[in-house]
Amino acid sequence: MQNIEHILNKDKQVMAIIISHRFNEKGIHFFTPNEFSQQLAYMNHPAGKIIEPHYHNAVQRNVVFTQEVLVIKKGKLKVNFYDDELNYTESRILEAGDVILLSSGGHGFEVIEDLEMIEVKQGPYQGESDKTRFTSKHN
Repeated sequence: MQNIEHILNKDKQVMAIIISHRFNEKGIHFFTPNEFSQQLAYMNHPAGKIIEPHYHNAVQRNVVFTQEVLVIKKGKLKVNFYDDELNYTESRILEAGDVILLSSGGHGFEVIEDLEMIEVKQGPYQGESDKTRFTSKHN
């Protein structure tokens, strides 16, 4: 799919999925495999489309690793990716309208331009026990 990028580690495991603000296809497109604890989709419907009323059933889920989605509203953000051994692998620049799902490995950020973004991740939040901070040799 155009304007969709998968960031992979050396074992071909998905560390991140980036949806460019340029992505524009009709219908519903899920970008995540069913086993991801965070599901990410894009929906593009014409005026008048009816989405039937519904609710979500109580389903017990076991979330082992937090996955997070960032929606860039304004500015530019550099995302640095790290593998499971905390080695820097690569970087990407996100801009207004871009969306990223961070699914595995490590990540760090550098704000390039004044930034507004929305973060979505599983809860409940466990404070500092939710993450391990590390020092990168990458600038």
